[in-house]
Amino acid sequence: MGRRAGPRRASAHDGELGAAVARAQQGDETAFATAYRLVHPGLLGYLRGLVGDAAETVAAEAWQEIARDLGRFRGDGAGFRGWTAAIARRRALATPRHPEAGQREAASGPEPDGPESDGPESDGPESDGPEPGEPESAERALELIAGLPRDQAEAVLLRVVVGLDGPAAARVLGERPGAVRSSAHQGLRRLAARLDARGNGEDRSGTRDKRRR
Repeated sequence: MGRRAGPRRASAHDGELGAAVARAQQGDETAFATAYRLVHPGLLGYLRGLVGDAAETVAAEAWQEIARDLGRFRGDGAGFRGWTAAIARRRALATPRHPEAGQREAASGPEPDGPESDGPESDGPESDGPEPGEPESAERALELIAGLPRDQAEAVLLRVVVGLDGPAAARVLGERPGAVRSSAHQGLRRLAARLDARGNGEDRSGTRDKRRR
């Protein structure tokens, strides 16, 4: 599936992000622009998974709040990602949902594995998922994520798209880290299965076309 997205890719820039946030809190507008550049793509992808076409509007409102309350933030680059995601989520929950967003509420069947118990969290990326970080696959991946049950969709978006580690994603969602890790794992397994099914369907379609010729 190509390179894996996730917390490690985002954390590679967290030192730069933390330094930019610190300077921005001292009034450095260029530093705030740097923080925006590092955080906004993942934040926008997260919001697209939550509110669809309203994502740009919600993101703009979230950034207004982020800029207004920046002086209150205390933490490093990774903490800033979590803080901004929490603000964006609160804004999204107050926004009328995208027509297709309700599909996340219905589970598509029992999971083969039960929920995992709370345990040591891995800061590494979730595996076997789609690659939202690649431009050519981002839109397709977000469409697939939007079809997941809501808890799984949000866990995957925060872990893979925003780049939060398990505990940080759990804080944003107000859930236990083990529950969020389980939701992300189950969601990624669903996505992998759907991608495989689509791939197999395309292969069969291509074979039929060749036979007709």
